[in-house]
Amino acid sequence: MRARRSTLAVPGSNPRFLEKAQGLAADEVFLDLEDSVAPDAKADARRNVVAALRDGDWAGKTVVVRVNDVSTQWAYRDVIEVVEGAGGRLDCVMLPKVESTSHVIWLDTLLGQIEKATGLPVGDIGIEAQIESARGLVEVDAIAGASPRLETLVFGPADFMASIGMRTLVVGEQPPGYGEGDAYHYILMRILMAARANDLQAVDGPYLQIRDLDGFRRVARKAAALGFDGKWVLHPSQIEAANEVFSPAQDDYDHAELILDAYAYYTTVEKRGAVMLGDEMIDEASRKMALVVSAKGRAAGMSRTTTFTPPGS
Repeated sequence: MRARRSTLAVPGSNPRFLEKAQGLAADEVFLDLEDSVAPDAKADARRNVVAALRDGDWAGKTVVVRVNDVSTQWAYRDVIEVVEGAGGRLDCVMLPKVESTSHVIWLDTLLGQIEKATGLPVGDIGIEAQIESARGLVEVDAIAGASPRLETLVFGPADFMASIGMRTLVVGEQPPGYGEGDAYHYILMRILMAARANDLQAVDGPYLQIRDLDGFRRVARKAAALGFDGKWVLHPSQIEAANEVFSPAQDDYDHAELILDAYAYYTTVEKRGAVMLGDEMIDEASRKMALVVSAKGRAAGMSRTTTFTPPGS
C-alpha cells in the first residue's frame, strides 16, 4: 500500500513550485498538466514536468502526473511525452474526469504501448482515476474494475458540484440550506465502496480555503472516519494536518499490532480461534479490523511502542 495521506497538487507550469515540492512532507505529489495549467502553457508544462521528474529528488514520495482528460487535444501528447521522457521515475498517471471504463482502457493501452517501445516494465505505471461528474459516479463500480493498473479513485469535488447543479461556490463546504446532514456523504461512500470492492485506495478532494486549517481538519476527519486513505492538499500548510488526520493514533496502531501478534500466537501455537487479549475478546474479525489500522500505520512510517509477550514467557 502506497502512502497517500496527503496528495499535493503542483502546477506543471511553475518550475519554482516543482522544485519546492521535492522537499515537502507530502506522501504523494502529483505534477499537474490539467486545470492548473493554461491552454497556451501546456506544452511548456510537459517539458517542465519531464525535467523535474528526471532531475529532481522525489525519494520517499509517490510520484504522479495528472494529464488532461481524454476528450481534449492534449491528453495523448501528455502521456507520450511524460512517459517517454521520464517513465522510469513515475509511479502513476492520474486521469481526470473519468466517466466510463473506455477512458481507463485507453490510458492502460497507451501506457502499455509506450512501456514496450521504451523498454520499461510493462504494467509498472499505475493509474489514478478521478471521479468528477454524475456520470462518473454512476459508472464508478465498472470504472474501478477496468484495469489492473488502477490503484486509486480520487474525488474531484469542484467539477462534480457543477455537474449536479449544486448551489454553492465554496468547494469542500456544505451547500447553503442543506441543513444538518452531509451533502457529500453518498458521493464519498459510493467512491469508497467501489474502491474497496476492487482493492483500491480512495482519496478525498481538496479544500480550497487554504488558510482555514480548522475547516480543513474538520472535513478531512469526516473522510478519514469513513475509511478514506487521504486527501488532496493545495498548499504546504495543509500537509501536516492531512498526515495527522489520516494516520492512526499511536495507541490505536499499537493496539492493532498487539491484536495481530496475539491472534497469530493463539491460532498457531495454542490452536484457538477466539481468545482474550487483556479484557478484550479477539477473533478472526478482530484480526481483519486490526489489519486495516496496522496497514495505515505502516504506510505512514509509524513505529510501535509495545510488544506482545506470550503467556508464561
